[in-house]
Amino acid sequence: MMSNKLLQELELVMEFEKVEECFKEVSSWIENVGRKRLKETINLDDSLEMLLQAQKQFKEFDLVASEYCKRGQEALKKMNQWEDVFFVDVHSYRVKLQAYEDQLEKFCTQLDETRHRVCETVRLYEFFDKVRQGICCTEEGVKS
Repeated sequence: MMSNKLLQELELVMEFEKVEECFKEVSSWIENVGRKRLKETINLDDSLEMLLQAQKQFKEFDLVASEYCKRGQEALKKMNQWEDVFFVDVHSYRVKLQAYEDQLEKFCTQLDETRHRVCETVRLYEFFDKVRQGICCTEEGVKS
């Protein structure tokens, strides 16, 4: 039993080291690129043309960011098999894993919220642009 316990613990440590490498890469990208790009989309421009350009740029960023989120989530799934292992020696691994999970979840949530906000802002500006064009056409018809 002791040998099995030690073997399981060793397997967990080896698996965690693989997952941790992936998380370090994902975490580094989130902190150095992802969060900065999300902050850039906080203030969207006032013209529809500029907003559409910002949406295009965001979509390109979103593809890359979503891939990092997916990689992080897949790494977490690999570690889920170890949820029921309760060795005292692996507590520090659980703490690190929880920190990675929290960071990933927060970033993915912010990404989703930003995606929704950009889309809704574009829709709103397109609506107002159509209304403005309709008013201009109506005013021209009345003047004629």
